[in-house]
Amino acid sequence: MKKTFVLLATTMISLGLYAQSNVPIIGADLIVHHAKITTQTAAQPVASAIAVKGGRIYAVGNDAEILALKDVHTKIIDADGKRLIPGLEDAHIHPLNERNFNYKVRWDGVPTLKRALEMLTEQAKRTPEGQWVKVTGGWSPYQFAENRQPTIDELNKAVSDRPLYIQYAYNRGYLNKLAMKVLGVGTSKFPDLPETELEKDKKGNYTGVITGYTFTFLTLDAMLPMPTPEEEVSSLVHVIHDLNRFGLTSVLDATSIIGYPEGHKPLQTLVRENRLNIRFPFVDLGWDQSSNEPFVETLLKRITKLAPVSPGQNLHPTMEHGYEYEGMGEALRAEIHDHENFDKPTYIIPKDRMMEYAEKDVRKLIEKRIPFRMHVTYNENLNPFLDAFERVVRTTPLDGMRWSVEHAETITPENIERVKKLGGGIALDNKMALHGDAFVKTHGIEKALYTPRLRDLVNSGIPLSLTTDAFRVSPANPWLAISWAVTGKSVSGATVLAKDNRLTRYEALKLYTTGAAWFENEEHEKGRIAPGNLADFVLLSKDYFTVSDDEIKSISSVLTVVNGKVVFGLDQYSNLAPKLPEPIPSWSPIKYFGGYHWDK
Repeated sequence: MKKTFVLLATTMISLGLYAQSNVPIIGADLIVHHAKITTQTAAQPVASAIAVKGGRIYAVGNDAEILALKDVHTKIIDADGKRLIPGLEDAHIHPLNERNFNYKVRWDGVPTLKRALEMLTEQAKRTPEGQWVKVTGGWSPYQFAENRQPTIDELNKAVSDRPLYIQYAYNRGYLNKLAMKVLGVGTSKFPDLPETELEKDKKGNYTGVITGYTFTFLTLDAMLPMPTPEEEVSSLVHVIHDLNRFGLTSVLDATSIIGYPEGHKPLQTLVRENRLNIRFPFVDLGWDQSSNEPFVETLLKRITKLAPVSPGQNLHPTMEHGYEYEGMGEALRAEIHDHENFDKPTYIIPKDRMMEYAEKDVRKLIEKRIPFRMHVTYNENLNPFLDAFERVVRTTPLDGMRWSVEHAETITPENIERVKKLGGGIALDNKMALHGDAFVKTHGIEKALYTPRLRDLVNSGIPLSLTTDAFRVSPANPWLAISWAVTGKSVSGATVLAKDNRLTRYEALKLYTTGAAWFENEEHEKGRIAPGNLADFVLLSKDYFTVSDDEIKSISSVLTVVNGKVVFGLDQYSNLAPKLPEPIPSWSPIKYFGGYHWDK
């Protein structure tokens, strides 16, 4: 009997093995091998190859075991020994505000003021009558070798026969003589903008230099020629191409001035045509320029009546988390928006005003289960906001609902703990990388060295991301932020972070991966090279973990993959990426200068 059982068992095993050997392997859609992979998983911190199926990573390991998962349909990419990291996510950025991106000369990354001025002159010759030459933010005077802003005389000399508008962050604007005439500066035609100063010379004539705050410059930009719908779509395509080149695979749009749904038309076109090459979660301000209602009220009308959508709902039909509504932000009301301008003293909101509005708005958002993000730059304004918040949750519990503080440059250790206790996160931007030199002049080097408190924030364990807040106050380049966090240096090369207030390279990278993913409740699906995670990853032009400190800021992607598909390729990978169409209009500065200056 025993002999019969053994014979039967042997026969069954043999038949099973024979059957398995004849079952074809269903291979990976994509395999990348011969890489130095930083997985950001504790159990398997390094690897050399990954396999992708259906938009997700399903195997990670060495070359031999992963290449064994291929079939005749598998696309195989040799990483040529380059560093591979999880796709980067910017958790606070404004790409939808760049609907006129193709109209702009971008000074982002340009190394000298001399070259920046030359670009204006060159573009003026191409710009048709009726259009403007303009630069709307994304640069810092401290990036230039000259270490200064342009003078109005230099700008008038650079461009005399076309209207010219230059915006520096949300701090200062410049209009050449023709631009002042077109806008009617000094006449009733030009709007009376609150908290705005129009500079005059000794004779009482307007110079064209304008100082103010956020709403000043948003109004000025809105007064200039607007793009056609076709140009808006083209602009967004070129914005996303730049983001992919930086290694960004997700961006959380932190409010567009023209809100949801009407301001999302260019994005919706790309979704409809299956041309969206980046994951695009968003929050919405609810701002209705024709209404004096509080933002929370106009937001509720938009998401319940005008274009119904629920927090966490994905509006992309084929890409997981492709176009997802994440709640309200980045501000709750204009009256409690503290403007960040490091050329000026701290902008302090009256305590009673902050307490009154914050309590009303936060309570209503929690009741409606709408996650929110609150712009607070200065700790002096964060104190009364948190006082109001703590009062609200005594009777209206959050019950796990996520929220965050945006920016929080001067937050104290005490308020870090208060935010953490309230279940919030902090989306910390890189303004000190771009404008830290100005902060030093205004507030002193001692305060600057601990602005923000990077080490305290990371050590606290609070949900934390590093962001750019592009495209007005900063370029969209995340490597500038990472470089500053690691080296402590601003774009001028000046030290603006104390040595004991800096991060390791691994810590800084996490703020752009798993840290950023927390803000859309996806930290278990994004930010790691691990089975089950979304197939978003990047091959770097330089090895982030071995290059010198000075080289970090010049890193870019040579291969960017989103949802398992190549969306950007450079050099030997250029033929794998979709072809980038020419920008519209034909005279677009982006056609000649690109969106970011890269050394040849």
